[in-house]
Amino acid sequence: MGNIISGQASGETAKHLSERFGKIMQQRESISINSQDTSISKSTQLDEAIPPSKIASLSSGEFVGMVADDPQTKISLKVFHNEIINDHEALRKEEAAYQEIPVIKNVTDEMIATNYYRIREDIIQITYGN
Repeated sequence: MGNIISGQASGETAKHLSERFGKIMQQRESISINSQDTSISKSTQLDEAIPPSKIASLSSGEFVGMVADDPQTKISLKVFHNEIINDHEALRKEEAAYQEIPVIKNVTDEMIATNYYRIREDIIQITYGN
């Protein structure tokens, strides 16, 4: 129940996911240049691990998520942003080898209705007797 995997999402969904993924400390560096000198300041700031804008702009095949662990198997890197790289040629070959699912029995609407009413009658008999 603790695993979350999502593709592109926007609005409240992206915001909710971003909040679930939590925040991480990000190092920031800024450079100020004036006529007399240049100064560099470094700071750390708490930012979203995966911001909603990133979730909203995921491309096809990209996904973000978080995996759950248990006390016996700790996972240090739980939050991820990844991409599926498909071998399209191998997929085409696999699809070309697909076979049609054979028809085992032709079922008519009348057969379905008969079965439905038989089951319904069985339930009435079990529930109310007689």
